[in-house]
Amino acid sequence: MEGHRFLETAVVLLLAAVVAVPLTKRFRLGSVLGYLLAGVVIGPSVLRLVGNVDGISTISEFGIVLMLFVIGLELSPQRLWVMRRSVFGTGLLQVLATSVVVGAIAWAFCGLPPRAAAIVGGSLALSSTAFGLQILGERKEAGTAYGRQAFAILLFQDLAAIPLIAAVPLLAGSSGQHGFDLLGALRTLGVIVVVMVGGRYLLRPVFRFVAKADTVEVSTATALLVVMGVALLMELAGVSVTLGAFLAGVLLADSEYRHDLESHIEPFKGLLLGLFFVSVGMSMQVGLLLREPLLVLGLTAAVLLVKGVLLWPLGRLVGGLDRRDALRLAVLLASGGEFAFVVLKLAQEQKLVGAHQGGELVLAITLSMALTPLLVALLAKLLGEGKAKKPEREYDTIEAGAPRVIIAGFGRMGQVVGRILRAEGIPFVALDHSIEQMDMVRRFGNWNDIFYGDPARPELLRAAQADKAEVFVLASDDPESSLRVARVVRRQYPHLRIVARARNRQHVWRLMDMGVDDPVRETLYSSLKMTKQALVALGMTPERAMDRVERFRRQDAELLKTQYLVYDDETKLVQTTREALADLERLFEADALPQAEQARERDPDKPLTDTL
Repeated sequence: MEGHRFLETAVVLLLAAVVAVPLTKRFRLGSVLGYLLAGVVIGPSVLRLVGNVDGISTISEFGIVLMLFVIGLELSPQRLWVMRRSVFGTGLLQVLATSVVVGAIAWAFCGLPPRAAAIVGGSLALSSTAFGLQILGERKEAGTAYGRQAFAILLFQDLAAIPLIAAVPLLAGSSGQHGFDLLGALRTLGVIVVVMVGGRYLLRPVFRFVAKADTVEVSTATALLVVMGVALLMELAGVSVTLGAFLAGVLLADSEYRHDLESHIEPFKGLLLGLFFVSVGMSMQVGLLLREPLLVLGLTAAVLLVKGVLLWPLGRLVGGLDRRDALRLAVLLASGGEFAFVVLKLAQEQKLVGAHQGGELVLAITLSMALTPLLVALLAKLLGEGKAKKPEREYDTIEAGAPRVIIAGFGRMGQVVGRILRAEGIPFVALDHSIEQMDMVRRFGNWNDIFYGDPARPELLRAAQADKAEVFVLASDDPESSLRVARVVRRQYPHLRIVARARNRQHVWRLMDMGVDDPVRETLYSSLKMTKQALVALGMTPERAMDRVERFRRQDAELLKTQYLVYDDETKLVQTTREALADLERLFEADALPQAEQARERDPDKPLTDTL
């Protein structure tokens, strides 16, 4: 009987998601709103198809744990230090300002006691990490200026949730019976140290041992074991499991197993996050909304308005965003967050907040989260962001032998690679998402191994037999498209060596984040060739000109790797660029000294050859 109920619940959840999510995505409202609506419809307030909301919520909250682990994997300790200004500057100011303002309003106008007002202010200061990152990912705006600022603020909010949760029982104890727990603090500190030491020294040998088995399911089990084990340790120590997952991810960010871990965790993270959004929708008290619509809608509007008004100047003055990006930041983070549910539930248990007040606040937070995708889409429309063009014809059916190389993007650079591969008799398959480009290439050449389609589509890569290829040439001229393709290829075909074209230094760094070694900047080598020819034309000997150009190339390559660690910090970028220029000038000045000229004349072997 229990098994029958479980299957029935699973079928209802999946069916609701399959129906609701495509509908909301069709209207460009995102999948988050679809999951929420699905939860409302099947929940206790409407159709009552699922009754065990608490059980589903408990399981789905692990999706947030997995999400923060993946976030940690993308942040090395060096990168986290670089982001300290945004995380501990803008993030700290946002949490403090919102907590104080909302708490003051709750105390002065809602009649809450000071301690209850402080908890309400702190809980409403937190935004939804799950919603924010999901929306940024769907809109491909995580790498924008406001996307990075939003990520930094959300990261600090997740960290701030830990002392806020710990403060609830302290504020509830009026007689001092909940004093400072020295033993608990030491236990917490000890568990964090264990996680840090284990992540740095113990987990890598474990992953190395598992990798030798070369079994996908064991690697997946190991990845889940790491996250669940750390979460259990944190829970036993009375610390937020999300902090433990994030910390474990950060400590493994520099590991050679980072991308393998992410590829195994990603499917579970997406599924459980969707389930979390469904559970939030099911927990909405629609009856309370119908009984007190003005009060609930007023609370929702107040949360969005107060947080948005405080976020906009922070984005402008502290975050350095322009007006449009500051407005995007304010709309994205104006809603309540999932940690507010945890804080308010604990506050009700500790009798700090009444059950009726807590229900109203939870409903207002849920509505603010549900409205966020709508507000983001409406703002994008008001700011004039155009729709992406749909393909005008179906993708080609790929019929080709097993290729050794797959070329994504068959423009100027992709064609050069393809022509040389064809001359060498190396089989390849080329994919391009431009109908005009495909028609032009086929009209002027007998190319039977190029096909129209989006290289980021997994089914197209399977049809192209990417599992049998050895090299993946990423020659697309669109940075966002190439990053999307690189992400899919890295996760689904980790054996492929990716040779990637990059537009500029920022594009190089983002490709390096995905584990792509030595991306090729599209104008670097031609610029160096032109520079050499210009120097020779000015009377410099070819050897000396080549020496100058090669010195610059080597130093620029070193600078690129140095700046990769600090590319989120504009001040550090400017500083390292100036230092590199000064170093290059000193090298050239030293070369011009008489003793350097004599040394070159005595040494007949020239280490540099004309390879450009």
